[in-house]
Amino acid sequence: MDTIDGMRTFVTVVSEGSFSAAAERLDMSPQLVSKYVGQLETRLGARLLNRSTRRLSITEAGQAYFDRCQYVLAEIDEMENAVGDATVAARGTLRINAPMTFGTLHLSKAIAEYQRSQPEVNVELTLDDRVVDIVSEGYDIAIRVGRLQESSLVARKLAPVRLVVCGSPDYFAERGIPQAPEDLDAHNCLRYTISSDQNRWRFRDGEKMHDVRANGSFSANNGDALRLAALAGVGLIIQPTFIVSEDIRNGRLQIVLEDYEVEPMGVYAIYAHRQYLSGKVRTFVEFLAGYFGSPPYWECD
Repeated sequence: MDTIDGMRTFVTVVSEGSFSAAAERLDMSPQLVSKYVGQLETRLGARLLNRSTRRLSITEAGQAYFDRCQYVLAEIDEMENAVGDATVAARGTLRINAPMTFGTLHLSKAIAEYQRSQPEVNVELTLDDRVVDIVSEGYDIAIRVGRLQESSLVARKLAPVRLVVCGSPDYFAERGIPQAPEDLDAHNCLRYTISSDQNRWRFRDGEKMHDVRANGSFSANNGDALRLAALAGVGLIIQPTFIVSEDIRNGRLQIVLEDYEVEPMGVYAIYAHRQYLSGKVRTFVEFLAGYFGSPPYWECD
């Protein structure tokens, strides 16, 4: 017998005034109700009820236990209801980790709009370009940009990410415009150091792959730092359109090698479990899934 089940059975017997009435309410047999109460008395080492063929009465010890049981069971019910409500309703603190540039440019505005519709959710956003362990570091969700590796975590794709090679008009006026990936040997290629293949830029031309070495005088672990270097005419960058689209629209950066496709990436929401999602995680992921659009709003023509 589970102690909580025994407590609930005993409280129901006292409230209903008989074993048979308690059995009907609990959808149990009278024999099982009597057995539960008997096991509870044995465990406690005290008689809780005086039984006769015609009458059932509660002992002094039983009355004290009954009063405490009511309090404890009410607390348990309240806790279970609170957990259930949290699974359905969106409330509490949502801890999110995201890359620095994507979080600054796009996620912060999305969070503000989400909170307008979910005012009971507080958001704690940490921006960090390293790949965090969301379980050990206590995050509810990580937003990641890239190509995902196999993992036990759940990943939901929120938007596609297109990569482009670009540079400033001043840089191209001085160094010329590359017409094929192999021409990059003669250019200053600015590299993203967090990428596992930072020294190799890969392109697809139909079925043909082009794998070229990226040599350059500057590298950084942040995409926006590379963007600023490209705007200053330092060299070429290969970056997501969510970072460079405004500069491209305004003519500050120019896309090259458009006939050669860079393997695309994605924006993903990463979380620990698919089942029993809290309301705050579920509603935020659903919100982001529709927020960025298809194609994403940042995509340049």
